Amino acid sequence: MPPLFRRLLLLFHALRYGARLLWLAAPQHQRLHWIATLAIRVHESDGARASLHGVLPRLGPLASGFAEALAEHPELAAGTLHDAIDAIEHLEAPLPPQEVERSLSAAFGRPLSALFISIDLTPVRNGFAEQTHVARLAEPVDGHHNVTIKLLRAAAVQQIGDEAALLRWVARWLEKLSGTARRLNLRALAQSFTDDVMRRFDLRAEAANLSQTGHHFTGDARLVVPSVIWDLCTTTTLTMQRIDTLSCADIVGLHAHHIKLATLAAHIVEVVAQQAFEHGFFHAALDAERVRVSIEPDSLGRLVLEDFAIMSSLSSQEREFFVHGASALFERDYGRLAALHCNTGHVPPTTRTEMLEAELRTRAEAHFADEPEQRSAGALFHHLLHAVQPFDGAVSVRLSNAQRSFEQAEALARALHPGVDTWNIARTALADIARRDLGHRGWIRRISQELPHLAHIVPRVPQLAVRYLQHQHDQTAQHQHAQLAIDLERESRRTRRLLWACAGCGAVLGLGAALLLR
Repeated sequence: MPPLFRRLLLLFHALRYGARLLWLAAPQHQRLHWIATLAIRVHESDGARASLHGVLPRLGPLASGFAEALAEHPELAAGTLHDAIDAIEHLEAPLPPQEVERSLSAAFGRPLSALFISIDLTPVRNGFAEQTHVARLAEPVDGHHNVTIKLLRAAAVQQIGDEAALLRWVARWLEKLSGTARRLNLRALAQSFTDDVMRRFDLRAEAANLSQTGHHFTGDARLVVPSVIWDLCTTTTLTMQRIDTLSCADIVGLHAHHIKLATLAAHIVEVVAQQAFEHGFFHAALDAERVRVSIEPDSLGRLVLEDFAIMSSLSSQEREFFVHGASALFERDYGRLAALHCNTGHVPPTTRTEMLEAELRTRAEAHFADEPEQRSAGALFHHLLHAVQPFDGAVSVRLSNAQRSFEQAEALARALHPGVDTWNIARTALADIARRDLGHRGWIRRISQELPHLAHIVPRVPQLAVRYLQHQHDQTAQHQHAQLAIDLERESRRTRRLLWACAGCGAVLGLGAALLLR
């Protein structure tokens, strides 16, 4: 947490530059007079005050509505945030070569000459608070000589952390002073914003994401994932196998290397669908810069996904819902999809299934009316998730992220090859995932997941059986005792009635005998 002085300094600069804008807008020789006149006229003018009173009520609901929308759907801000960061990357100046050498030597704990035959201290890519260098190892690791090193600029990351802390500090004070701020939960929004920004600079987590993705796609002929050089990974460096690539947007370069664009476009859709809906671990900010194509002889034409800092995941329940819900939607089985929404808890329990089914049908049928080459699976999946909103329902943020990632992959595929049939590619890919999920492999996977639990349960089966039988015996004995008590009570009542009847008859007979003897 930065000190209070740092926060006050940041606030001072914010106010300073706001005042500086007014100062620069004023005439050069009459600035003070112009600013004072402006303030007096605004204060005295009925028209200006009326305009402010008319504008503020309109701005307030808009700002409030915008904040509420971000509170309910933070995935909207996440995509915009990462797009904005990517757009201003080139504005950051890279470290000079001497400082790069000092930073890398300090991170690795050894001189660079002991680790590398050669290293380019001029970055091949300059990002937001990070830069990328290429080098050749002195000794190969797992058969890899050429590596890529991502280096964080620690001072820039610290400054970003300080500014994020200032944002949380302001949000906390706003919540103390404003009921509207408390209702919008500004502190939680500021914390979510901070976590999302700082996640970009966690290189150890990025290395783990890269390694896990490589494990998921081991032996896949459509994709190549760079290997992580773990011995050279620290909190400020990420070292991985270097693969010569081209951007998927470089159509001329891809044609020059004789890469089939139609096949490549289909692979983009298939890989992203498999990432999200089979493995449940996918890129949450996918664009053309993060999807590249290998031009090396051993992996020519394969996809190379980059920048594993912004990843998201789906739970098994979310993944199964999307796969089987999308299959039902492609088959126009709106009743099954509505039942899936209800069973998953995406709508309140009082929602009528037939009403939700009608909403899904209204939204989806327009997509089936288009020509096959004009249909968009990503747009159809949008209705799969958001048709519950008119019923006060909602799906998880992670499902929305997965749908957005797939929609971006579909847009990239169509930009790469406009004639690609992404609709049927997505339909086939999700049908294959559903088939594997319901087939014998899916059963085996589920059984294997339950085996650790069975290993603890099976040895206790005899003991559990004895306890069950004892419980059943105790219940039977209790039932028998209760029945015996009921029978005894019934016989006791009968006996009392008989005794009372005998006593009554004896009294009557005695009274009659006494009367006869007289």
